Amino acid sequence: MTAGLAARTAPERPAPAPPPAEPARLPRRLARNKRAITGLVLLAVLCAVAFAAPLLSPWGWNDTDFTAFRQGPSARHWLGTTQSGRDVLALTLRGTRRSLVIGMAVAVLSTGLAALVGVVAGFAGGWLDRILMWGTDLLLVLPSFLVIAVLAPALGGGAAALVPLLAAFLWMITARAVRGMTASLREREYVLAARFLGAGPARVIVRHVLPQLASLLVVDASVNVSVAVIAESGLSLLGFGVRPPDVSLGTLIAAGQGTATARPWPFAAAAAMLVLIVLAVNLLGDGLRDVLDPAPRQRRSGR
Repeated sequence: MTAGLAARTAPERPAPAPPPAEPARLPRRLARNKRAITGLVLLAVLCAVAFAAPLLSPWGWNDTDFTAFRQGPSARHWLGTTQSGRDVLALTLRGTRRSLVIGMAVAVLSTGLAALVGVVAGFAGGWLDRILMWGTDLLLVLPSFLVIAVLAPALGGGAAALVPLLAAFLWMITARAVRGMTASLREREYVLAARFLGAGPARVIVRHVLPQLASLLVVDASVNVSVAVIAESGLSLLGFGVRPPDVSLGTLIAAGQGTATARPWPFAAAAAMLVLIVLAVNLLGDGLRDVLDPAPRQRRSGR
């Protein structure tokens, strides 16, 4: 009877933390996901082609062939030449490399900033949460495209100006989502148990909060690559992004749109690379979401 009374009056132990996904299983899950593999292979090919441009084209992106102005595809120039005699293939590969670098850098910065602000606001709460969310809401109401269009030329244009400006306006919505999820995770039994056992806030966040946010952050980073590449192309198309003599996919599309019907090779090559980049990143992000967080996929399939 005494044992039974002790069992009834003993405090309940907090539920243990859910076991994290086994790293050894992730490569197998990734290999079975067709969308992730397709996106990964396509993105890897695009990166390899873009960064190996000097090996693929005998012409440099800033070389001029004074014997071939507005020439169509030929054995000498595989994708033809521009009005100024520059090789379209070399220009397209240079523009692809520039757009990929800008897109990936923006994705890393914006997703990292969203994770930092959202986790700190959601875990700390109180006045710090209110201040961070107030700043987030303030940035949300600003016309980001107009602000970037005004500031980018003032800062000299190019990747050095576009990367921080684009990253500064792509993190707010994700930060609010991360903040809500973190506030919910903060009250979970395994988080309370870790804090009760003396784990500091940084350790709790790294060990118990960030793993639960991995799928959201991975998908957000993949989406931000696409958004950043499209935004950079749009800004460069309007003259607010990358400036000559450098090129990007946006500047190539802008230069070739006037002759897109008569001589489509400069416009078509840049537009095709832009579509392939967005397609590859979206496929990879969608596949990684299923690999890192298979529960939603299982619910959709009825299992």
